[in-house]
Amino acid sequence: MRSPWFTLIGERLRDDRDRLLDYWRVEKADSAIIVTQAQGQFLLPPPSYRPGIAQVSLDFPGGRIPPNTAPETAAQGILGRELDLTPEQILDLTPLNDQGWPVNSSFSNQRLFGFVAEIDVQPGTLSPGLLTYPCTEAGIATLLTELTCLQCRAVLLEWLHR
Repeated sequence: MRSPWFTLIGERLRDDRDRLLDYWRVEKADSAIIVTQAQGQFLLPPPSYRPGIAQVSLDFPGGRIPPNTAPETAAQGILGRELDLTPEQILDLTPLNDQGWPVNSSFSNQRLFGFVAEIDVQPGTLSPGLLTYPCTEAGIATLLTELTCLQCRAVLLEWLHR
């Protein structure tokens, strides 16, 4: 089954014990999540409705990487779309991984690319609705209590432990 968002594949595979198994997997586009900072603050888009969990969720800027698009290029587009930033406002975009992390290797080929972006914004010029959290121990602790997206939490923790 194919759709613009994923391909569902049913297969019959032989395992390491020579057993024949029915197996389902999903092929999906890779994704990027960007930990975005400006003047000692994390910047996040307004919480948005997530159909998969049927509720509003707080997330870092993120999205799918279109086919034949470099992860860095996709990350810049995501920052423009979700935070209303121009390329000139992105002072630095640093990858946290080069190959992408497998999101669910037993079921999907999707990889997650993590980035950290340093943004140049002047006070009072942020788009309305953007959320800020201080890049301090207390701010990170608060953010971790409010972020329910496991991928967002993983990228934040990867940044924190570097």
